[in-house]
Amino acid sequence: MLKLWLRRIHLTLAVFTGILLLNISISGALLIYAKDIQAFINPEFWTIPTPQEQISLVLPLSKIIQNVELATNAKIKFIQQEEQAQDAWLVSLTNGKYLNINPYNGEILLEHRYYDTFYGFIMSWHRWLLYTTDTNTKPLKVWISIASLILIIEMLLGCILWLRPKNRLKRLKIRWHAKPKELYSQLHTTIGILTSIPLILIAFSGMAFHWQPATKQVVEWLSFSKVQTPNFQTELAVKQDQYQIDYAYQQGRKALKESRVFRVYLPQEQGEPLKLRLRMPDESHGYSWSWVYPSTGEVIRTFDASNTSLATKIWNFKYKFHIGEFFGWPIKALWFLLSLLPSFFVLSGIYLFMKRKKG
Repeated sequence: MLKLWLRRIHLTLAVFTGILLLNISISGALLIYAKDIQAFINPEFWTIPTPQEQISLVLPLSKIIQNVELATNAKIKFIQQEEQAQDAWLVSLTNGKYLNINPYNGEILLEHRYYDTFYGFIMSWHRWLLYTTDTNTKPLKVWISIASLILIIEMLLGCILWLRPKNRLKRLKIRWHAKPKELYSQLHTTIGILTSIPLILIAFSGMAFHWQPATKQVVEWLSFSKVQTPNFQTELAVKQDQYQIDYAYQQGRKALKESRVFRVYLPQEQGEPLKLRLRMPDESHGYSWSWVYPSTGEVIRTFDASNTSLATKIWNFKYKFHIGEFFGWPIKALWFLLSLLPSFFVLSGIYLFMKRKKG
């Protein structure tokens, strides 16, 4: 009786969230290679054919700022520096627009709205199903997290259903020459069991982007430590014409040895510091920071995220883990296949249910 009810719950959840899971699955798979696809289609907007001998000749930060602000008549919010020398840098403007620039000559390659690009379109599809209200809220975003939570429940239910009967290991064998109904049943069960752990973790890391407090508590509970955040505010009381941006930038960059600059946040108002988001060698992404007086170059404070609690390191790893950007292209390719699996489970589950009803 318990097995019957578990099967009914398993089916009911799949029916109610099937469309959402298909959307998350397909868009998630596309998102893994979306940047590569848009760079392949329009390389002139996203890549820079820079000779090897010019790679170290990046323009001073002040020159890049001057070129951008003169060309756009808008202030810069942040400048994102790419790790690959051939990739264009991303500039965010305070008017909501973005620029792709060549950091070696200051040329603007593309002006765009972030979510109008192929990558941005796929991301908005994956995270909030493309729907944004007039007030810029995203009401369907919560349903993506709900669908991710139900995917976790579905994977756990599938594991329980597999564990209850006897001959568990024998039922993980796939008979490739079996009839379609039996073959799809074996594939549904075997692939589900073998990929349950990575799929649960991927779904959980996706939920963490929207349900941060709850998922953060889970991470802290499991790691027996607290997530540390770079929370810092200061009042500088300096004028913009006193800024020494290049010197302040260099001092902030050197504040944490061996770090790479990920983003540079420029002061927007009087009293704000120059903020550098940095990536340390042991980090998967840029989570370290330095704050600098833009007028004198004096480093106010630093935050080394590579030297923090276990909970912090796990929490910071969620982004790169979710998109499969660690350990190179093999993991990325594997994550692409894993992203498609929820679609397979939904479609194969519907097929098996229809065949069962017909029988």
